[in-house]
Amino acid sequence: MSAKLKVFLIAGEPSGDRLGAALMSGLKSLNPDIEFQGIGGDGMQGEGLTSLFPMTELSIMGIAEVAPKYFHLKRRIRETAEAVLRLRPDVLITIDSPDFCLRVAKIVKDEEIEGVTYGRDIPIVHYVAPSVWAWRPNRAEKMAQWVDHVLALLPFEPEYMQDAGMGCDFVGHPVVSEPQATEAQARDFRDVYGIGDGPLLLALPGSRKGEISRLAERFGQIIGHVAREYPGTQVVLPMAQGVVDLVREQTANWPVKPILIAPEDIDAKRAAFRASDVALAASGTVSLELAAAGTPMVIAYDMNWISRILIGRMLKIDTVTLVNLVSETRAVPEFLGAECEVERIAPALLELLEHRSSQDYAMDLTMDRLGRGGEAPGLRAARSVLDVVQNWGRG
Repeated sequence: MSAKLKVFLIAGEPSGDRLGAALMSGLKSLNPDIEFQGIGGDGMQGEGLTSLFPMTELSIMGIAEVAPKYFHLKRRIRETAEAVLRLRPDVLITIDSPDFCLRVAKIVKDEEIEGVTYGRDIPIVHYVAPSVWAWRPNRAEKMAQWVDHVLALLPFEPEYMQDAGMGCDFVGHPVVSEPQATEAQARDFRDVYGIGDGPLLLALPGSRKGEISRLAERFGQIIGHVAREYPGTQVVLPMAQGVVDLVREQTANWPVKPILIAPEDIDAKRAAFRASDVALAASGTVSLELAAAGTPMVIAYDMNWISRILIGRMLKIDTVTLVNLVSETRAVPEFLGAECEVERIAPALLELLEHRSSQDYAMDLTMDRLGRGGEAPGLRAARSVLDVVQNWGRG
């Protein structure tokens, strides 16, 4: 390892940018003599990274959604791999976004320059284990050809990675170290917006344009069902960056006009999570944010019909909600794909309003198993990365 630790990081999503920023902060606290290069968003750039190109170019998902961008992404993959090989960092850290990151890793490990495979000297650490426990189990074995070590967010993942031939550490999920609103802040939120005794429903139809376009109308209809049963119902919707105009458009005709929270108003978002009685949310890591805030939830999700068919055939599990998986319960009702219907979801949400404590045990157990009360995940991840670098090549 050189005197100055050189770290190349790649993140392709806002969630990956947050993970990368926390990891970078942890690395700096353990080794101040460090240099960062790679691809990242505002969070990682705030920690000292200069991004090769805007991270937003990589923030796409879904089989049908990726296809039109294929050739552009292919050029970016090659450009990124060449930058790694040119800079020769002490470690390459790829963060989630496997369709992009693992293609870069493959080139780095396999590319020969004047007969020498320089990339073999660079340890590759992948942050966020692929969900092989859910679908496409062969991904771990394929990934092991180019990845040396994995940083896992979920406690049951190391076994899968190690069986495939990679090192793996469970470093905890970042949700356990994120600030939460207090009860006083939740009460203030309700007072500011004039929320009375009727239920406050937190609507979370996703952070991507495709998700919102597919779910917003159904969410509005479901809210209408709830409002007929509970006439005082109010709705709050924290918006994500890049979809503000779309959210305003898609919610304009909802039967209950939602309180829209601007993306930059993080304090209001946290207060809304804590103040809400129940949540109707798209599938994803948001279920963990809700569990951290103690907000019971119903999960609903649909996708492009091609992705729905292909992914549906490959699923190995009976739930994709992380609270259910980590707690080993099925406390959170979910309605995915063909089951994402208003007539199914509305009764489940009404039932939850009647029994709001039914998910308390599962949410608490989830947070404990993800590392609540322990060392911050970013720092744990940093320790794991430094161990890999320091032990690289020893046998």
